[in-house]
Amino acid sequence: MINIKTDREIEAMREGGRKLAFIMSELEKNILPGVSTRKIDEIAEKLILEVPGIPSFKGYGGDSTPFPASICASINNEIVHGIPSEKVILKEGDIFKVDLGMKYQGMHTDMARTFAVGKISKEKQRIIDVVRESFYQGIGELRVGKKLERYGKAVQKYVERNGFAVVRNLVGHGIGKKLHEFPQIPNYYERGSGKFKLEPGMTFALEPMINAGTFETKVGSDGWVFETRDGSMSAHWENTILVTKDGIEILTETE
Repeated sequence: MINIKTDREIEAMREGGRKLAFIMSELEKNILPGVSTRKIDEIAEKLILEVPGIPSFKGYGGDSTPFPASICASINNEIVHGIPSEKVILKEGDIFKVDLGMKYQGMHTDMARTFAVGKISKEKQRIIDVVRESFYQGIGELRVGKKLERYGKAVQKYVERNGFAVVRNLVGHGIGKKLHEFPQIPNYYERGSGKFKLEPGMTFALEPMINAGTFETKVGSDGWVFETRDGSMSAHWENTILVTKDGIEILTETE
């Protein structure tokens, strides 16, 4: 069952989303050659706590293998869930994915961006441009009364038309009181995955992940990071959205 958010919950997510987007913009200023991914994580955690908010990711996964950081920090062929480290230093020409989540007034918002580190190649810039535009292509198909599967169809069509592959085994999700709520939302068309119709008050974290080569992935040695199986570049773009009677409101963008 998809949770319909109350007015109070929506306002908490709206305000939390704006604050999260501001934090992401502050992180971008620090994404430079020579900076460690751990440093970016430290800045993010400090800014989240100042809101005041709670990092959504830190400790995620339970007592056995909790995620140890406040952001996911993934570079080049890493898709998602990279663990920040003092030993991982950003280099000129890298593309760097930051996934960022915060619990604010009891409600989560979640977003991700792919950033250029210094000057990057045209090919790397193109994958960033395509993943960003694929998100907007997808939400452009959504409105009250329409089926959620229209999103995945539009994302897949745009991505593949531009010569990239959509990751299959990592998906978007519902979001609200919990970071991950029903349903799982593929970024490609999967029969039966989104047959229900959209209603005002639904909130989702939609997040295309695309690869320059195969869509296939592998899990890294730390048990968290997902990488492209063939070593090709990968890009990620995510926003938390709200379904309203008038259309789709993106909660994690600055005005």
